Amino acid sequence: MFRRRSQVAAEAPQQTLDQTEQPRTKVNGKGRPTPKRREAERKRRQRIKAPKNRREAVRLARERARAERARMRQALLKGDERHLPPRDAGPVRKFVRDYIDSRRSAGELFLPGAIAVFALSLVPNLWARMISYWLYIALMLLVVTDSLIIGFGLRRQLRKRFPDEPHRGAIPYGLVRSLQIRKLRLPPPRVKPGDAI
Repeated sequence: MFRRRSQVAAEAPQQTLDQTEQPRTKVNGKGRPTPKRREAERKRRQRIKAPKNRREAVRLARERARAERARMRQALLKGDERHLPPRDAGPVRKFVRDYIDSRRSAGELFLPGAIAVFALSLVPNLWARMISYWLYIALMLLVVTDSLIIGFGLRRQLRKRFPDEPHRGAIPYGLVRSLQIRKLRLPPPRVKPGDAI
């Protein structure tokens, strides 16, 4: 027992000498001393500048809301998925947009057709007015029929592809998009007509 302790005691000074000869270099660290609590709290208070009165608070809130709207508008124009407004965000809405954009619909022709029918109805001829009336009825029936076909097909695809996610508002969202002219749709279409989704 005594010999063992003496051996350990004899080896210990050699280890300490070896350790003192090699200078220690700190590998990790932030490179600066840790600030005192008082200093850290003072800096934190300085960063948060509370508005001095109600008018300034309203002005700051408006500026923040304006900046948020501008960021969402840029995301809509570029099609950036990360910053889209809640109405357009999510995988379900992305699929709805791709489903609508991958096919041609009668809704795209509704606005130009309605303008042509209106121009025809201004002609001071009884036959031209009757033709414009019947063209308008035919255009409306075509759009309603196409919207029903799109709605049922979209519902079927959503149930098949996203069975666990909520579909609330997705079909009206798709129908409104199908009525817009392709070049004016926001976010812009990512697929062309006829492309597979």
